[in-house]
Amino acid sequence: MEELNCETAFTIPVFGGIPVAESVVVTWVIMAVLLVAAFFLGRNLRVENAGKRQLAVETVVGGLHNFFYDLLGEEGKCYIPYLMTVGVYIAIANMIGLFGLKSPTKDVGVTGALALMSIVLIEYSGVHAKGMKGFLKSFAEPIPLMLPMNILEIFIRPLSLCMRLFGNILGAFVIMELIKIVAPLLVPVPLSLYFDLFDGFIQAYVFVFLTSLFIKESIE
Repeated sequence: MEELNCETAFTIPVFGGIPVAESVVVTWVIMAVLLVAAFFLGRNLRVENAGKRQLAVETVVGGLHNFFYDLLGEEGKCYIPYLMTVGVYIAIANMIGLFGLKSPTKDVGVTGALALMSIVLIEYSGVHAKGMKGFLKSFAEPIPLMLPMNILEIFIRPLSLCMRLFGNILGAFVIMELIKIVAPLLVPVPLSLYFDLFDGFIQAYVFVFLTSLFIKESIE
């Protein structure tokens, strides 16, 4: 239960005290790691005679870009950097438990914020592609009878994104804790690698994949 609770790491002594949760502090750590990695991996890039480090980075970034481009097409390519960033963050957040830190995605506030950011981007993409008039008109498609369901979908999407990510990470953690009680020696090692690495990447993939599909639907 202590692992599931999101404790307050410290309090900022302004406006009567602003509590800062553990998940926020770990998120800051992840952000710092990503910034440092981007700085070192992005140094001394060359057009010709690229080194192995640059080729590896270009392969990963190019692969992610092409994956999202195939989903979104030319009209949605401006949203690819956001999706790549969120995908990398969620993947690292899901597997950071291997380093003894509490995963931010165990906090429903974090997954809720990620889902809210995605849904704002989804609705913005619809307004940007169709204009406000066309965006509002799309709620009555394919028939006006669908208007209530289409409006309700605005609230269903972020809830489903949030609870899917939070629920899977929480479920994996509970299963691992139960396994450690029943078989504390060898069994948890391969399962820990599965839940913290493979399953963590799968959940990151599912989150950004669904966000991409929703954006594609919004701009069509």
